[in-house]
Amino acid sequence: MSSQTKYIFVTGGVSSSLGKGIIAASLAKLLQAQGYNTTIQKLDPYINVDPGTLNPYEHGECYVTDDGAETDLDLGHYERFLNVPTSQANNITTGRIYQSVISKERKGEYLGKTVQVIPHITDEIKENIKVLESENKYDIIITEIGGTVGDIESLPYIEALRQLRWEMGEENLLVIHLTLIPYLSAAKELKTKPTQHSVKTLMESGVQADILVCRTEHELNQSLREKLARFCNVNSDCVIQSVDVNTIYDVPNYMFREGLDKVALKKLNLKYNEPDLKSWNVFLDRYKNPKGTVKIGLIGKYIELQDSYKSILESFIHAGAVNEVRVDVIPVHSEHINQKNVEEKLNSFDGILVAPGFGERGVEGKIEAIKYVRTNKIPFFGICYGMQMAVVEYSRNVLKLSDANSTEVNPKTNNPVIDLMEDQKNVTNKGGTMRLGSWDCTLKKESLCYSIYGSNKINERHRHRYEFNNKYLSDLENNNLIASGVNDETNLVEVIELKDHPWFIGVQYHPEYKSTVLSPHPLFVSFIKATKKNKK
Repeated sequence: MSSQTKYIFVTGGVSSSLGKGIIAASLAKLLQAQGYNTTIQKLDPYINVDPGTLNPYEHGECYVTDDGAETDLDLGHYERFLNVPTSQANNITTGRIYQSVISKERKGEYLGKTVQVIPHITDEIKENIKVLESENKYDIIITEIGGTVGDIESLPYIEALRQLRWEMGEENLLVIHLTLIPYLSAAKELKTKPTQHSVKTLMESGVQADILVCRTEHELNQSLREKLARFCNVNSDCVIQSVDVNTIYDVPNYMFREGLDKVALKKLNLKYNEPDLKSWNVFLDRYKNPKGTVKIGLIGKYIELQDSYKSILESFIHAGAVNEVRVDVIPVHSEHINQKNVEEKLNSFDGILVAPGFGERGVEGKIEAIKYVRTNKIPFFGICYGMQMAVVEYSRNVLKLSDANSTEVNPKTNNPVIDLMEDQKNVTNKGGTMRLGSWDCTLKKESLCYSIYGSNKINERHRHRYEFNNKYLSDLENNNLIASGVNDETNLVEVIELKDHPWFIGVQYHPEYKSTVLSPHPLFVSFIKATKKNKK
């Protein structure tokens, strides 16, 4: 549409966790629905190279792209809203920036100059921001800067933004500042002062916000909007309220009603078209008006923090809408499951998903849960570690290999039905060394998985280090546990399923990473369909 790529930066103020990623994704959705080729990137101020080595309690789930980048979970929101894949270029961390600059310095690329934050770090940030533009001709690139204005960690990013604005010109780059308008119940009024201070802090760095998006629990009246506009140097139509909504999927419609896309396009000197949100609203209508409910037990060990399984929970929302049911996902801590209480804990569920994870904590509880659903014909879905534990459970209880295990849990087991890949055995640096990103898989034509995908060639994203041990394949297959999906190149098993069971599938990959609002993942859709049938 436009000859030059335009940039929108989203910064945050007053408080973290206000939802910059959702605002960025919602605006991108509105622009995409008007025909603009749009993408989003995230700048993360932490010094980790990527979130791959971070505990889920620290940072929520680690999201994986097709090209094998371990990224921030916000990229999951970007993909789910836009239905367009992201890549390594969509997530930049301070760790990656410094790693690159230090590497260049060691090679002598700076010709003996003193390497400094300005210009070397800021130049590296600007180069990384522009990578997406060189890879694909985007009309608009939205860039979310993590953290909060005033954080020491974010300063180089804000400075890079200031320089870019100066270099590109105001009509090619605009800044949206997401802020909080707190309500003081004692005074019974909304307070604008924190926002004023936040905007002032941004201006002290040389950046003027063009649009304010104000998170608030109460409606902003016109006089309050005008006060914010006057004190924060923005037009009154550029003060956008963002009240709490029932679901993140309501936000694009809410931002449309507030006119966020309209003022953004006007500032960028681009044509406004009425966005086409028909498909989006069909999904929303089904999601909000279910014709029934199914109850899913999510067995994992990070259940205290919902963000640990963010993509799985969102995939259930997408699949529930297709099946016109509400999916109630009840987390069950695998450490609290044992042989004595497994029936009491799981008998009320219509289906069970055993979640991904690492390490030995909670493993025996997962194995007990899988045995219960297998023998009681309850729909079972195992993802990554969940699939591996299904192999362990079957080997112990059907093949009678009582010490069968993964060498991740017991390195000395005599029956390592799940084992390290050869190329992983000498790995000492853990970051970015797993089997990552998109891998092909061939499905057996007589399998349940083939009927679900409607194809024998699929492509899914991975994030794991241990694999199915093919030495046990023939014994398991002779006892009805079928390897229905295999990677032809490596001969590694990707999918297992059980004959004579309503729905029992374990996958080595992460299907949740590819489920979006407009393309719900077929495995989740089929699993929810099976749980509906089980309920009846």
